[in-house]
Amino acid sequence: MTIHTIEVSEDNAVFGQTTSAFANFGYSPAVRTHGLLFIAGTIGRRADGTIPDTIEEQTELAIRKIEEILRLEGLDLSALVDVTSYHVDIRQHLSGFSEAKQRLVKAPFPTWSIIGVSGLASPGLLVEIRATAAYPDVAS
Repeated sequence: MTIHTIEVSEDNAVFGQTTSAFANFGYSPAVRTHGLLFIAGTIGRRADGTIPDTIEEQTELAIRKIEEILRLEGLDLSALVDVTSYHVDIRQHLSGFSEAKQRLVKAPFPTWSIIGVSGLASPGLLVEIRATAAYPDVAS
């Protein structure tokens, strides 16, 4: 089985200072194997490391980071096949999350599971999104 780790450079404008989390916590932003790209949980932290107050901005930033990882692999958001998002205070923030998501994610839609949690890695984080994308079939 061949596994390829996706790297996000330290000078990446979308990720900015947040790339340090990969080394600090010992994980890869994404891994490619068997025609699939597995994207680690992505949060809505700004490139300077600060956390926005609104669920809308956090959602947009998290999706933009997923979009950037996909771009690095020659893909876009339409390649997503399965997404799971984790939400703090889900009932309070679901409508704002949905509004931001609808602006960015267009058909064909991936499967998407939405899970409420009591907290995330840092205080102030409201959403974390992990995703799986599929590479185009060569035979298609």
